[in-house]
Amino acid sequence: EVQLQASGGGLVQTGGSLTLSCAASGFTFDDFAFGWYRQAPGKEREPVSCIVPSFGTTWYQDVVKGRFTITSDSAKNTIYLQMRDLEPKDTAIYFCAAGRPIYRGSNRCYSELYDYSDWGKGTLVTVSS
Repeated sequence: EVQLQASGGGLVQTGGSLTLSCAASGFTFDDFAFGWYRQAPGKEREPVSCIVPSFGTTWYQDVVKGRFTITSDSAKNTIYLQMRDLEPKDTAIYFCAAGRPIYRGSNRCYSELYDYSDWGKGTLVTVSS
């Protein structure tokens, strides 16, 4: 059974930093891609970043490029999202998801190539102005 546990959210002031963690279990970590998504109050869930750990390839939404960094630790079966220069618009519940490969060997973490059907509970990030 795929299990994902996100943690690390909290309250931070504008310009501050947080690091989110997503601990994965129940499957072969390096066979999957992983994504961070967020859902702000009153808005739809949106993708933030993703990674294919076996290739080290990543993707970022334009609004977080240069501020957020996604990394993986295969030894710990954990994905991280380092967030800096946080802004109030980053306030949201952040979710991690595991992507099953649709096409084996895909080095891009796009949703067309990985099926992000397994989700963990979110962690709330609040950025105060």
